[in-house]
Amino acid sequence: METPVYKFEPHDYDTVYEPAEDTFLLLDALQAELDTIKARQPSLCVEIGPGSGVVIVALSKHLPAGQTHCIGFDLNPNACRMTQKTAHLNAGSRVDVVNMDLLAGLRPTSVDLLVFNPPYVPTQPATAHATASLEEHIDEFRSSVDVGQTLVHAWAGGADGRVVTDRVLADLPRVLSPTGLFYLLLLKENKPEEVTLFIRR
Repeated sequence: METPVYKFEPHDYDTVYEPAEDTFLLLDALQAELDTIKARQPSLCVEIGPGSGVVIVALSKHLPAGQTHCIGFDLNPNACRMTQKTAHLNAGSRVDVVNMDLLAGLRPTSVDLLVFNPPYVPTQPATAHATASLEEHIDEFRSSVDVGQTLVHAWAGGADGRVVTDRVLADLPRVLSPTGLFYLLLLKENKPEEVTLFIRR
């Protein structure tokens, strides 16, 4: 799956996760699964935390217009703007973007294709409230004095690198349709065997 055109301005590097090796690994995995994805004829495709927007835009270009609605949900308003910009730079892409935390705004069993490249780097929680809703931190993205700290949320995953991932896994049975597919990028430090067992339950 070819990488969509994207364009970062100098100030974007401080607040939006730039496409990196993990982004391209996810694109390659989705390319390998594209026939399976298309066979499911997804109506709603969601990417959590699209950042630059290259993954959701690439998917939108490969899924039939008029059949699949592609949406990116990102807590970071700068990432939302970047995803919109990437969509506009790529003719034929159809992507909506919503500034919100994870999957809370979705109706039950509505998502046919869910993609997530989470903050997966194992880190020590900065506060005792590390598992609290990320909506509490939305003002950090809008008015942070130390703008570099806002980018930390894009990669710092807390204990086992799974604080955010575990919140999504807990909501997965509610939002995923009966024929839904979920693509998740993990490191071995994230204990993928545990994640697999949880999903299969």
